[in-house]
Amino acid sequence: MAKRENIVVGLDIGTTKTCAIVGEVSNVGIDIIGIGTHPSEGLRKGIVVNIDNTVDSIKRAVEEAELMSECEIRSVFTSIAGNHIKGLNSYGIVAVKGGEVDEYDVQRALEAAKAVAIPLDRKIIHILPQYYIVDDQDGVKDPIGMSGVRLEAKVHVVTGAVTSIQNIIKSVNRVGLDVNEMVLGPLASSETILSQDEKELGVALIDIGGGTTDIAVFAEGSIKHTAVLPLGGNYVTSDISVGLRTPVLEAEKIKIRYGSTYTPQIPPNENIEVPSVGGRNPRTVSRQVLGEIIEPRMEEILSLAQREIVKSGYDDLLTAGVVLTGGTATLEGITELAEQIFNTPVRKGYPVGVGGITDIVNNPMYATGVGLVVRGSKDRSGYNVKRNENSMFSGIRKKLERWFNDFF
Repeated sequence: MAKRENIVVGLDIGTTKTCAIVGEVSNVGIDIIGIGTHPSEGLRKGIVVNIDNTVDSIKRAVEEAELMSECEIRSVFTSIAGNHIKGLNSYGIVAVKGGEVDEYDVQRALEAAKAVAIPLDRKIIHILPQYYIVDDQDGVKDPIGMSGVRLEAKVHVVTGAVTSIQNIIKSVNRVGLDVNEMVLGPLASSETILSQDEKELGVALIDIGGGTTDIAVFAEGSIKHTAVLPLGGNYVTSDISVGLRTPVLEAEKIKIRYGSTYTPQIPPNENIEVPSVGGRNPRTVSRQVLGEIIEPRMEEILSLAQREIVKSGYDDLLTAGVVLTGGTATLEGITELAEQIFNTPVRKGYPVGVGGITDIVNNPMYATGVGLVVRGSKDRSGYNVKRNENSMFSGIRKKLERWFNDFF
């Protein structure tokens, strides 16, 4: 096996699925060369509730990605979400030594902004610079080299529960992988679905997953607000299961195949077949009835997201509108419903800016995974993968090593 220095892996650990995406970085861009997915049964609302099930889903997704890309994965950039995630804005002030701002001054200002009162059971995940103030000059993006005696950094601090962070890391480590960096889900998604113009003008990114809905507001080129709502597509599936009296697995299939969040778009005479429970015969139901089950729940989720954005005080800055992503954003009619709620242009966010197997990853459900690869490509310490010259024997050897570690 020859070591390759241009491979980076994103691992999106979600409530409904775990997805591993392998990207090959070159001078001309990033090519996605492998992808592996597996249902996730060890998380609830983005939080690990069963270590063994989480480890199993990660292992299977990674093995599938290794098989497709013919790479032996050693480390990953992983996502984190859940209702325990909190964001707040902070600032730090330092005196500039030497009359000219250098990199050390910037780091001291960021450290000063980091010194906020955080409970012992929480940990800082990100310190995201918004802008700097040099003396009285406001809105500075890069202060290095500027003359001044005082530097102030405005930042957005993202924190999470220590136990939730540790459980994610422990699950990844038990598969035999290292975590290069843990990245907030919508922050990773923004790397590949938001343009710089949208971030400058002002845009809200809403990632609607299975268990949570993650919100990130960007304006003036930086992140201004983050929030997580404990609602997602699983609630829609549950409503369908109850409303149509069908098993949950069948309700999920019906949602994906026939679901629509905007009933005016549904043809009035279109019917669907619904499997019954207890061995009863399938029933024929109007698709309009299905839409009347889905629409109120999606309206609730989007309305709560809109309320959160208004509460943040940045609702007037969304010149570029709203971008929806995540698996639930694939539902038909969701942009039309969202435009009525937000009263602003809405679009679905698809991963862009990458090559390779784009026909597979060109889906909102893979936005976070692809975004992790893009973010990781900017950090060369994340290139920690071996290329298999003989993938069959390497795969067998790796499985034996994992089996040995599990039992001994």
